[in-house]
Amino acid sequence: MRSTNILGTTYRFTNPHNIPTDRPLIVVTNHQSMYDIPPIIWYMRKHHPKFVSKKELGKGIPSVSYNLRHGGSVLIDRKDAKGSIMEIGKLGTYIEKYSRTAVIFPEGTRSRDGHPRPFKPMGLKMLMKKAPSALIVPISINNSWKLVQYGKFPMGLGTKVSFDVHEPFENDGDFDGLLAKAEAAVVSGINSFK
Repeated sequence: MRSTNILGTTYRFTNPHNIPTDRPLIVVTNHQSMYDIPPIIWYMRKHHPKFVSKKELGKGIPSVSYNLRHGGSVLIDRKDAKGSIMEIGKLGTYIEKYSRTAVIFPEGTRSRDGHPRPFKPMGLKMLMKKAPSALIVPISINNSWKLVQYGKFPMGLGTKVSFDVHEPFENDGDFDGLLAKAEAAVVSGINSFK
């Protein structure tokens, strides 16, 4: 994060809610770039976030790949839907047992222009099923796509990246209703969609 400050990038993380640290959380957020991940790790560090990531990120990226492989996150093969759901289920069981945080990007892939994509339900539903006591925390991310709008180089200059935490809600077992509620909360805070 700090290295991108050289380019004039700023980060704002707004969380007006008192989120407990002694219970599991499922963070549901939109996905705009790889630069979504470090701020979530930093600003939610006391919640011990673990990520649902594509397996390709498990190698070749200094620090990030190592942490994904050894830090409790799950690496999924997007070509193997059944295997992916099983791995996400293991993460749900893990956060339920150890009161950790699972971070999932239900769009399935990042948005290249900031506009949200429809949520894919299966991964999030599996997390909610395997972690029934988890508090669901929607977060809206804005403008991180501008850092990589030209690809890896040149990076965008003067980007104002923001993270807005919405009011958390309980898992009541109505997975379809919870999915719709989480998606509506996340989309409501995406500026490029308004």
